Amino acid sequence: MWKRLFGKPPIRVWVIKQVDGDLLHLCGEGRITPEGKRARDDMLSALKRGEYQGPVEMIDNGLVLNARLFAALLPDDAFRLDADGIAHWQGQRWHVSKVPQRCWTYDGPLVAHTMTHGDFDLVSSEDVSGIRQRANSDAQSDGRHLQFGAADELEGEAEFAARWQRRRQTEEPDGDH
Repeated sequence: MWKRLFGKPPIRVWVIKQVDGDLLHLCGEGRITPEGKRARDDMLSALKRGEYQGPVEMIDNGLVLNARLFAALLPDDAFRLDADGIAHWQGQRWHVSKVPQRCWTYDGPLVAHTMTHGDFDLVSSEDVSGIRQRANSDAQSDGRHLQFGAADELEGEAEFAARWQRRRQTEEPDGDH
């Protein structure tokens, strides 16, 4: 009677952001709410095929996100996480990296870093190495040297004179004064 009155319970899923070799970037647990018995069966089969498209509610905080943001949504019975942070999925053992909430909607690769405290040994973050490489190659290709320092740091007289001279040369077309 209760099931008929309140409908079927939501489908619990494990939300995987990225799969790397033997490492899973795990966002946590989520749930998908079907609209009826037939919808529930259709959603379960789509999840098992890896073809589910639609909303996923994160259990931690109730955020509702689109399934396309994630590499995999695994039904609760298809995935097991041990107390030591090792996951079991598809007959394989996986290391697990915890994905913080700020990375759930990140559209790019993640990298895992070791942690000394917390439930997981690894935590994921955005991979910014490509941005860093582009910034370095752009600075080298146009011959400029980037130097970072404190906003109130004073530069020496020689550096100031050289910068002033370069600035004047770029402002004065054809050498006119």
